Amino acid sequence: MQVVGILVLGICLFVVEGEVAFAKDIVNIPHRGASGHAPEHTLVSYQMGENMHGDYIEVDLQMTKDGQLIAMHDDSVDRTTNGTGLVNEMTLAEMKKLDAGSWFNEQYPQFANPEYRGVKVPTLWEVFQTFGKNKRYYIETKSPEVYPGMEITLLRLVNEYKIDKDTLIVESFSPKSLKKMKKLDPSIPLVQLLSYKSNAMITDEEIANIREYAKGIGLNHQYLTQEYVQKVVGNGLELYPYTVNEKGRMQQLINWGVTGMFTNFPDMLHSVKK
Repeated sequence: MQVVGILVLGICLFVVEGEVAFAKDIVNIPHRGASGHAPEHTLVSYQMGENMHGDYIEVDLQMTKDGQLIAMHDDSVDRTTNGTGLVNEMTLAEMKKLDAGSWFNEQYPQFANPEYRGVKVPTLWEVFQTFGKNKRYYIETKSPEVYPGMEITLLRLVNEYKIDKDTLIVESFSPKSLKKMKKLDPSIPLVQLLSYKSNAMITDEEIANIREYAKGIGLNHQYLTQEYVQKVVGNGLELYPYTVNEKGRMQQLINWGVTGMFTNFPDMLHSVKK
């Protein structure tokens, strides 16, 4: 294998079999915490992600009937708790009665732990309170059209807990939600999530539009191509694919030049980065 070192604007690149491998620190984002090892979006999964060298605490936001932001991916509690129903039809008190861990032991017996039984759905303020103001948080506004005021509540908590906005990232599939965040506080970095059903393609116009309010793009790694990666990062945007759980794919994406990636196994990505 021929490896050629090139110095370009102070960044060391390596050409490996026709691909460009960026010698930089790839951002390791534990997806919903270390969700391959522990029940997703719980304090235990976030702590495990930290212990496995994750760079961010990723929090998907939903909002309860009484206006509390909680960490949960789905808009219903059915999949990840022992309850049923929509989040926006439940109060926080009702949410706190649910078991958010036992399902994981049943579904993933190889990673089962009796301590996961009975763990609770955390609020965003509990996450901030537990991990502190200087941690890096990667927060998604989920279904913001269902939750009026979600962005205002998020910003209030960020300010209340004095979260470092230089290392905070807010992402969403909703351009409207991101633009609302930018209007509320232009200092918060934003990432636009995009959805594809086949190989990703993006136009110069789309890139220019996104750059007006966001610093990066996130998308499903399955639809990502080398051409797409190099076009996006070559135009000054960061790129964060999700959810990458196989070592070979991790290395390929690193070689292509992604900024970072989401993974259920941050320990695996850490080992690939070594």
